[in-house]
Parts: sequence; structure tokens; C-alpha cells
Amino acid sequence: MTHLWVRAEQRDHEERVGLTPEGAASLIAAGLRVSVENSPTRAIEIDGYVQAGCEIAHENSWPDAPADAIIFGLKELPDDGTALGHRHIMFGHAYKGQPDGKVLLQRFRDGGGALYDLEYLTDDNGRRVAAFGYWAGFAGAAVALKCWAAVKQGDICDPVTTYQNADALIDDVSADLNATLIARPSAIIIGALGRVGSGARDLCAALDVATTDWDLPETASGGPFPQILEHDVFLNCILAAPGCPVFVPASTKTAPRHLSVIGDIACDPTSEFSPVKVYDHTTSWNEPALRVHDDPPLDITAIDNLPSLLPLESSHDFARQLLPSLLTLDNLEAGVWARAKKLFDQHVVNI
Repeated sequence: MTHLWVRAEQRDHEERVGLTPEGAASLIAAGLRVSVENSPTRAIEIDGYVQAGCEIAHENSWPDAPADAIIFGLKELPDDGTALGHRHIMFGHAYKGQPDGKVLLQRFRDGGGALYDLEYLTDDNGRRVAAFGYWAGFAGAAVALKCWAAVKQGDICDPVTTYQNADALIDDVSADLNATLIARPSAIIIGALGRVGSGARDLCAALDVATTDWDLPETASGGPFPQILEHDVFLNCILAAPGCPVFVPASTKTAPRHLSVIGDIACDPTSEFSPVKVYDHTTSWNEPALRVHDDPPLDITAIDNLPSLLPLESSHDFARQLLPSLLTLDNLEAGVWARAKKLFDQHVVNI
């Protein structure tokens, strides 16, 4: 019997989960065994999983799970260097040359485990079967606009927190924008037609922020892109990948510009393929903005778990998308799981 073990997230400010109680009930009905760890922070309370028929485990007990259990989480594992012997479903961020990713792959190789990276679960057409992209774009645009409002008031963005729902987030950002007593900023979105970009566009539309929407045709030239500097806010919604143009070169800091805030929603600053070259580390919930130039100000926000600002909505959406694939866990040798394992094998052998 296939055994799925849903671990508690161990990262600060992470309340999401990839499986709802309703989804767990569907897996159990299909013959899978489901264990769910207790968590004091998960946006969905444990009672729902109990009622669904899940086995309940102690928080962070997954290292002692049966060897054949498949460990399912979202964000990174504790950085303790231990070898990883289980099969894990998670966002690994390990295939683009990231230093932390290389360490993670080494831990899998040392322990004989395997990574089924959620970012690389794809259907027959190469499209991801589940993604948090829409909510990353929605929340990322919101944080960028909060940063812009702070800049216009001679400040830097305050810490961010979770919101009960999207309306509450919109109301909060609207209050920040209104407090500037000036017109709404202009924004340019690159990757506007994708999942992330659509979320960013919807947030901006809800706040009457005019956007210039670019996608592949507008960036095919490879740059440079001086139009970005003519906008107040730039929202990058394109993942770092080989061949990705540089949208924001290091020279942007001192170039003549209207641009005062970059929202790097794709957020992959340690990748050599990053299209934003003015910073080298992510920002945090406590310090969402990094000032990379003072006069005139240029702030960048790059939080790598943006959907957790809206943990309930983003969890339900992602879990709904992923459930059909989880229902095929009995056959890891085919479909999305086989493709993900092949990619892992290709990368781990080079560590």
C-alpha cells in the first residue's frame, strides 16, 4: 500500500499545505495510506484530517517514518546536512545551479533517497500539473506596491503578514497607496500571460494600477529594455532559465529612471540565469524590501514564499490541482512521477 506522509512545514511564515482533508479522503478511498503530522501553524486544522481518516503523527517526525513512506511537504527541509533516505515530494530549488540546491542533492545521494520536485511535475505537454503561480503573482504585486508606497513616503516597507483572504490584502494595500496622496504608480509586468503574471495583473486591476503587459513577443529581442526604467514598478514573473534575457542589469542602480521598486516575484537571485542583476539574496517577511540604491531610491522585494500571505486560498487551489497526480502515486514508473524522477537522476549524478 502506498503511504503518503504529509510533514509539518518547518520554515518561519509558512502556513500552506499541499493536501486538504477532502483530498486526503479521496486518497484513502483510492487505497492509499495517509499520515499527517500535527502542526501549530498550518492554515488547515488537524481535525479535518482526523475526520478524513488520516493517521496523525507528531510534528517533524518524518525522519522516523517507515522507509517506504513518501514524504510530502512544500518548502525546504531543515538545513542540518543529514542524509535523506526517503522519497520526497517538495519544491527543491536544486536544478538551476543554486548552491543550496547542490547541497540538497548531495544529501539525497548520500542517503539513497529521491526528490520528486513539485516545480517539475509536468503533463505530457510539458505543462506543470500544479503551481502556486497565480497567488505568488497576486501577493507579489501587492508587496511591491506596499514597497512603492513606503518609498513615496520616504520610508522602507514594514514587515508583512498573512491575510484572511484576498479582499483583506487588497484593502490593506489600497490604504497604503491612498496614504501617499499621489496618483497610482505605473507598473510593467514581464511574463504577463502566465500564471504568475495573471495574478499580478488581477491585483493591479483591483487597485486601479495601470500596467504594461509584456510576454514573449516583447522580450524576444533579448534586450536591453529601457522601457522598464520608465515605469514606477517592475514585476518580474518569469522564472530564471537558460536563455532568459537580463531585464534589470547592474547599471540600473545609477541609470536615469522613474523605476523605484522591483518586485522579483519569480525570485531566483542565486541562479546564474536570474534576469535581475541588482541583488543576490532573497528578502524576508520581516524585511520585505532591500534598498540597493539610495539616491534616487531603488528597492527590490523578493520573498520566496509569497503565496503563504494567503495560505488558505493558495493551499486549496494548489491541492485541487495536484490531487489527480497524487491519486497516481501507486505507479511511480509512469507519467508525472517518472518524468520528475528522471530529471532528479540526471542532476544528482553530476553532484
